[in-house]
Parts: sequence; structure tokens; C-alpha cells
Amino acid sequence: MIRIIIADDQAMVRAGFAALLDAHPDLDVVGQAQDGRECVALVAEQRPDIVLMDVRMPTMDGIEATRTIVADSPATSATGPRIIMLTTFDIDDYVFDAIRAGASGFLLKDAPPDELAEAVRIVASGEGLLAPSVTKRVIEHFATIPQTPQPPNLAELPDLTDREREILVRVARGESNTEIAGALVIAVQTVKTHVSRILYKLDARDRAQAVIAAYESGLVVPGS
Repeated sequence: MIRIIIADDQAMVRAGFAALLDAHPDLDVVGQAQDGRECVALVAEQRPDIVLMDVRMPTMDGIEATRTIVADSPATSATGPRIIMLTTFDIDDYVFDAIRAGASGFLLKDAPPDELAEAVRIVASGEGLLAPSVTKRVIEHFATIPQTPQPPNLAELPDLTDREREILVRVARGESNTEIAGALVIAVQTVKTHVSRILYKLDARDRAQAVIAAYESGLVVPGS
């Protein structure tokens, strides 16, 4: 059973998401919050697996709430809640900062119901980012490195093997484990093992933070 908290300042959005998620036998909405401060308190009380966090909320926004929730957990902690940022993409200019703060992925508010439930399962399992096509668009839009190609700063990617760098590039471009396995003609489990090693070496909480490292180091350039 995946335990979920929904944080959004719009009551109808919270209620709609809760109804959609509770319809699945493996998903359980254990709390709803109308702002970031209330969400932080609920997380401490309920210890959920997943938090659906709106970016823009009164009192404390989603970025600060995310930063507060993950502050006491090691970057690679597998026990703390994973946070999915709710965004409209076109108007939310803070999504990249939210990922820096410790969020694990994105979800468009107008996503289909089945995509919402599957996104929760994917992030709860630690397998990776949400919808690769969405992730790629968001990361490329908000990456803060120069747009002119620069030589990769491999010093920011300590101890990664050539194969691990190759896989990190593909992860950053939005490819799933299955797609990476097919392209490199290796087993999906082998890809998972490589990704786990990459996260450990980068001291990254999840694939979202590994993607940031790939872009900020220049290993991957937005638009490439």
C-alpha cells in the first residue's frame, strides 16, 4: 500500500486527486494540506511514501516545504517521502529549484487519471522520473547552465565509469530503463544496477538529482 499526502491550496484539486487515487486498491491518501506549512506537519505525523506538492501555495510554497521535508534525511535516504511537484509547466518558473530542493519528479495537473496513479507508483518504487517526455522538456527549459556547448566538467562526476556516464546521458535525455537496455543491448536489471551505482557515487537522492548533475556538469547540454 502506497501512502500519499496531497498538498494544494485548491480544495477541488485536492479532492479530485484524492478520489482518483483512492479508487486504486494499492494507493491510500492519508492526508490533505492546503499549504506548505500544513503539509510539513502532516508528513511528520503520517510518514507517507509520496507527497503530491503544488509549487505555488500560500504561507509556505511547495519549494520551501520540499526543502524542509527532506532536510533531515540523507540525500540517498530510501525511507523518506518522495515528492512529486504538481505544475502547469507554462507558468511555474520554479520547478528546477524544486528538484534542487529534493523533489523526485513532475506531474502536470491536467495529466490523465491513469498517468497520475502510475506516476505515484513509479516514484514510490524509486525507478525514476515521471513521463520521460515531460521530464525532458522541463529539465531542458529550466537548466541553468549556458546554452553554448562546453567541455564536460568530469570533476563534478567523480568515479563514474565510461558505461555509467553513457547511461547517465541517456537517463538525462528522458530514456526509461527499458529503453536504455534496448539501446545498449543489456538486461534491464543491469541498467538498474548501473543507475543505483550512479546515484550512490553522485550522492543523489534519486534520478531527478542525477539528471541535474548531468546537465550542470555539461555532460548533457539542453537541446542536444
